[in-house]
Amino acid sequence: MHLAYIGFGSNIGDRLSYIQNAIHSLSESDGIALQKISSLYETDPVGYAAQNKFLNGVAAIKTDHTPPSLLQITIDIEKSVGRQHRKRWGPREIDLDILIYDNICINTPELVIPHPEMHLRRFVLVPFAEIAPDVVHPVFNETIRTLLERLEDDKSVVKAEDYL
Repeated sequence: MHLAYIGFGSNIGDRLSYIQNAIHSLSESDGIALQKISSLYETDPVGYAAQNKFLNGVAAIKTDHTPPSLLQITIDIEKSVGRQHRKRWGPREIDLDILIYDNICINTPELVIPHPEMHLRRFVLVPFAEIAPDVVHPVFNETIRTLLERLEDDKSVVKAEDYL
């Protein structure tokens, strides 16, 4: 089994419901065992700022799927939960991203692992550090905790107590 970390987020409609449905679908997928889920965090949008705040988190999974197969599962879950594709970094019902998969690096037009911007995003590193602070980023060879401590991103990331 392989260890992977999936980032998730939503900022349209019933954000919690979209996230719950996606996590449930992920946990019910053949060849995937949910290991741990972070708290939810309410976060400022990145890129396109004129949109609602996100709920974000990170899940740790064990899987026997290859990275491309896991990517297809996340895409299928997004579609089943109701994601409508809009502009890049725009509003979304649900977003699932493979952040890290074991200690491998992949760079194809379809898939980049580790996620190419995760080290720059507080909304990813805060929940990731909550559940796996000692995981080492395979490109930077630094822990998630260290990446978070060095991060200069000043976007707001607040634990969403209402959803705990």
